[in-house]
Amino acid sequence: MPICLDNATKIMPALQGLDKEYVGIMHIHQDVDEQAIHAAAKKFVGKIKQTPPVRSAVVRKERERTVHSFDVLEIGGRDVLFRIACEAGTYVRVVCHQIGKLIGGANMTELRRTRVGPFGEEKCIKIQDIADSYAEWKENSSDKIRDFVLPVEEAVEHIKKIIIKDSSVFSVASGSPLYSTGISRLEKNIAAEEMVAIFTLKGELVALGTARMDSEQMRKKGMAAKIDRVIIDKAAYKM
Repeated sequence: MPICLDNATKIMPALQGLDKEYVGIMHIHQDVDEQAIHAAAKKFVGKIKQTPPVRSAVVRKERERTVHSFDVLEIGGRDVLFRIACEAGTYVRVVCHQIGKLIGGANMTELRRTRVGPFGEEKCIKIQDIADSYAEWKENSSDKIRDFVLPVEEAVEHIKKIIIKDSSVFSVASGSPLYSTGISRLEKNIAAEEMVAIFTLKGELVALGTARMDSEQMRKKGMAAKIDRVIIDKAAYKM
């Protein structure tokens, strides 16, 4: 689970609703041919409908979710090791139950989240490591903490970007809208009302905003984006 510290908590909207990946174990209630297991799993890739379980934090009504992949990694007796990549809000235990309906019953017995958006297990760290590196930093200004705390810019790698001129940073960092005249360059295919990440020419995250026009329109004139959350210290670019 991505955790933001201090001022970086402002970018949490960019981390909400990201796709997830899990590895888990599904226990089948009766002996089933392996081909039947694979065939049943394939039926739950793509758009699926499911109702949240009784013990859930949302209203129990049928809704549509997307399962990007469901891979059977290993089968041992009646236990199936699987990996699933899915849209946020997908109940994996419900997927296992739905698969079970096709093969005589099944339930999920174990589940581990292995990825949230661009953050995989390879970027996971132990809370004790952070505590130890922080203590070292306080004691002797050790740089070890940089191995565990990522720069805020890495949290918005998946968001389309607008790079602005130095002359526009202070006004944007003060909450003023971004106008086309302040843009240095931008990514293609930005859509109106889409979340965008606004950067300096040096690669510093200035703010998160909402596009008010598409990429092509931004190259002309007008309000390009409304500023929602300022990240940078505006004093650094005070003109």
